[in-house]
Amino acid sequence: MSYLEYKIKTVPTGITKILYLNWPLVLLLTAVASVGFLMLFSVAGGNMQPWAEPQMKRFGLGMAAMFVIAMVPIWFWRNMAGLAYAVSILLLLLVEFFGFSGGGAQRWIDLGFMRLQPSELTKISMVMILAAYYDWLEVERISHPIWVLVPMALILVPTFLVLKQPDLGTAILLVAGGGIMMFIAGVHWAYFIAVIIAGVAVVYTALLSRGTDWQLLKDYQFRRIDTFLDPSTDPLGAGYNITQSKIALGSGGFSGRGFMQGTQSRLNFLPEKHTDFIFTTLAEEFGFVGAISLLVLYGLILMFCITSALTNNDRFGSLVTLGVAATFFLFFAVNMAMVMGLMPVVGVPLPLISYGGTAMIALLAAFGLAQSAHVHKPRGK
Repeated sequence: MSYLEYKIKTVPTGITKILYLNWPLVLLLTAVASVGFLMLFSVAGGNMQPWAEPQMKRFGLGMAAMFVIAMVPIWFWRNMAGLAYAVSILLLLLVEFFGFSGGGAQRWIDLGFMRLQPSELTKISMVMILAAYYDWLEVERISHPIWVLVPMALILVPTFLVLKQPDLGTAILLVAGGGIMMFIAGVHWAYFIAVIIAGVAVVYTALLSRGTDWQLLKDYQFRRIDTFLDPSTDPLGAGYNITQSKIALGSGGFSGRGFMQGTQSRLNFLPEKHTDFIFTTLAEEFGFVGAISLLVLYGLILMFCITSALTNNDRFGSLVTLGVAATFFLFFAVNMAMVMGLMPVVGVPLPLISYGGTAMIALLAAFGLAQSAHVHKPRGK
């Protein structure tokens, strides 16, 4: 849809834009974040510090960013997609040379008042650039080999930079999110079959490279694979995290041990209880009921995003909303699969629940794009 066609449609203006926000989505995001505050309060032993209070402040900042982004016309964000992508690549390069290291990885830029993790911003900018690309590209060219190479390059460049940090979890999310964007844009299924075959070949080659001079993965990443296949081989070492996670998940039962009564987290058996493994704390304290309730909230967020996208006649707005929904889904699906032992531990936070600054603000900014698409979608007179 051209800018002129966009403008002749009836779209909200001024303060009335507030009325057109996807308010159920706002309430759902607030509800999920509130669960996160509750769990961070619990794992701190009933204290707002050191996690719950800072997380609440970051949520407030992220919500403010979401509302500001939502008020800006979606065509502006389409025009800014290239710049956003270029800035995110530049920040990833800065991490390579001037990044702050922690936990064996160099993923952050120390700004003094906070540590910025550019890879979190890259997930959003990649959604923007791919949505803008497919909005610009003529439909009959979408599956042409030459025009398929462009989005593949847009996906692989940041993926390579993130892998060098190293951050396998985020790299997986970038590839998966980019692939979903290409699929919903209409790229022929045969390309995805080819990518899956190539992916299997890469995994096989990576496993063969272990212990050689050309080893493709770090030693700790291989240990994660070993732990995934059989955690009992090193229950007090590499398998400790997932073993304790499974104990916490199982001990919660149907209704849980009760708020602040989880032994695994309270007695510090569960590592990273405020970040990557916070879902196990929730499952231990609130059981199957609590875990399913959180999944229902996540599912409703996806439903409102998808419904908004399907009713939006602006191609960029629809694609960016579906891209945000896909990114959000990958976040919680990978995290939950990881802590349940269904996939290797790759360090992906649980969205809006895990403690973290950049991830929280970046995700809410992404939902701001979805809100902008919803508010400014073309409406007939």
